[in-house]
Amino acid sequence: MPKNGNTFSSLAAWRRRVVAHALQGGWRWAQQAGAVTAEHPGRLRFRRLGAGTRLAFPQGTLFGERWIEIGECCIIAEQVTLTAGMLPGLDLGTETVLTLGDGVVLGRGSHVIADTTITIGSDTYCGPYVYITSTNHSYDDPHEPIGRQWPRSEPVSIGPGCWLGTGAVILPGARIGRNVVVAAGAVVRGEVPDHSVVAGAPARVVRRWDPERGWQPPLRTPAPKPIPEDVTPEQLAALAAWEIEQAEAEAEADAEVVTVAVVGSGADAVAQAAVADAGTAVTGTPEGATGARSS
Repeated sequence: MPKNGNTFSSLAAWRRRVVAHALQGGWRWAQQAGAVTAEHPGRLRFRRLGAGTRLAFPQGTLFGERWIEIGECCIIAEQVTLTAGMLPGLDLGTETVLTLGDGVVLGRGSHVIADTTITIGSDTYCGPYVYITSTNHSYDDPHEPIGRQWPRSEPVSIGPGCWLGTGAVILPGARIGRNVVVAAGAVVRGEVPDHSVVAGAPARVVRRWDPERGWQPPLRTPAPKPIPEDVTPEQLAALAAWEIEQAEAEAEADAEVVTVAVVGSGADAVAQAAVADAGTAVTGTPEGATGARSS
């Protein structure tokens, strides 16, 4: 007969599993239903929302959509803030304030605050918690709290094909060229040339592409080989599956080697112990052992 305590414990565990399953299923449904797309924009009315673009649920702060244009096939992760204007309800005129090109990716928790023009070029990828703003606090008056002083605004432009690492900050007036890498945690202001890598706070150029000499200073790792143009997605999927099988087979082979080594070492230890025991029972030297057992 099971004990009452075990019965109640099993019932409680079963209830927790049921509740967890229901909550997880409900959250997945909410994520699907709450996502914003061109086909299902919900209450949001962007000036443009391209086909294939998706704003994940839950969204961050969103206002001033009438002055925001988002291109096609963009990925806007959870809790991303996109704003045009300093606060909701302002009339910002007839021109677009915030523009995201095609294929832009904004990582989870990123903020794009556009009080004046911000342009992010196509195929620019941003890691989590990137902060891009066209407005910054001023502190001219040393006697007035900084939060009460009128802020300064300058346009921001980020060229196509850039990569902004986790936690990067792009300040007002920044003009970032094309195919630029911004290191994680960098604070960028001013102009950044094309095909360069910037890092630090404030950010500075640490590597640049020279048409004659290549990357300077040279890259420390070899460049990855490009995928041939005639390779199909099906072939890539088959190759990935084959690599997984190979990795699993190598892992199994390594496990067998380790098992054999452990068993072998154990057998050696047993043999050595047997020899030691036999040695204590044999009299005389190895050359003249008599085989007589000690009493």
